Amino acid sequence: MSEVWKTKYGPRRVRRDPPTVAEAVAAARGLTDDVQEQIEIAASLMDLPPDQVKPEVLKAATSRKDANTVAFVGRAGAPRTVVVERVPSRRPATGKTTANKGFSGKRIGR
Repeated sequence: MSEVWKTKYGPRRVRRDPPTVAEAVAAARGLTDDVQEQIEIAASLMDLPPDQVKPEVLKAATSRKDANTVAFVGRAGAPRTVVVERVPSRRPATGKTTANKGFSGKRIGR
């Protein structure tokens, strides 16, 4: 499915594809914990009858781990360690530095 319209830069098109079964099931699992509601949500996202989506939702529901488990290690009341990682930019370095841009090297007032 696609819709085409003309702009001053040429024809533009937006591609609209229905979600896959895995995407619909993942979205339904994120919205609710009830399996029957997940089946209905996934079926409505894909425009399919619930009978066709039910096996996939049940298969995904059985493989789900309990993600709400939190374990604290160490003494109670002790400060916790926080790790912050810096993710480098994927943009290539330009070789020019802009840190001293506009600095003429003259001191004024001293």
